[in-house]
Amino acid sequence: MDTLVIAGRSFRSRLMVGTGKFSSNQAMCAAMESSGCEIVTVALRRVDVNNPQDSMLQHIDPDRYLLLPNTSGARDAEEAVRLARLARAAGCEPWIKLEVTPDPYYLLPDPVETLKAAEILVKDGFTVLPYMPADPVLAKRLEEVGTATVMPLGAPIGTNRGLRTRDHLAIILEQAQVPVVVDAGLGAPSHAAEAMEMGADAVLVNTALADTPNPAAMAAAFAKGVEAGREAYCAGLGAQRVRASASSPLTGFLRD
Repeated sequence: MDTLVIAGRSFRSRLMVGTGKFSSNQAMCAAMESSGCEIVTVALRRVDVNNPQDSMLQHIDPDRYLLLPNTSGARDAEEAVRLARLARAAGCEPWIKLEVTPDPYYLLPDPVETLKAAEILVKDGFTVLPYMPADPVLAKRLEEVGTATVMPLGAPIGTNRGLRTRDHLAIILEQAQVPVVVDAGLGAPSHAAEAMEMGADAVLVNTALADTPNPAAMAAAFAKGVEAGREAYCAGLGAQRVRASASSPLTGFLRD
């Protein structure tokens, strides 16, 4: 079976889902159900992890989904580390999606603070999944300090613009020895399929689902896109050519 393995843990689905921006918890749950996802990320700033009655947490079955807290909103390494430790102290598994985004306009991840926080959290026993710029050098550095994945952006968070970082993603995918999860900017199932065709191990989507009139239907479409892209990658895409190449012979029965 073609499973995704992160830090020794296997997952059938290669589609991860975020929980922000949905019009209701019911819409969020419907999207999660339709997506077939097994990993759900939740911003620590938006929920009270100490309170099991928190309206959002009540809708996420811990026996069905791995709840992946994220440090969204952290402006530096110190703040991100503090949020991660608070989540663990509240009983969450020591898995963390590391996000350090000091720029409120573009929400681009800070490479220096992200690397600093990752090193601290790995030494502290966390399984770290870092959101990062599509920077091949940073990806190797994060891998070297022991992160479980790298999560380069396709485009800035919430823009739905697709793989604007395609060339750098290709280098990261070529060099990575840990799973590569394309995170942020994917706005259509075709974007997810494209990322998977390139060799990404998984993708994470949120805005593309929450922004639509029918999140459940869009989540199902994304699941199909991820599956198709993965199957195409495993099958092996045909080579691209500059000149045309006939699919049928042009000799023997055609005459000038």
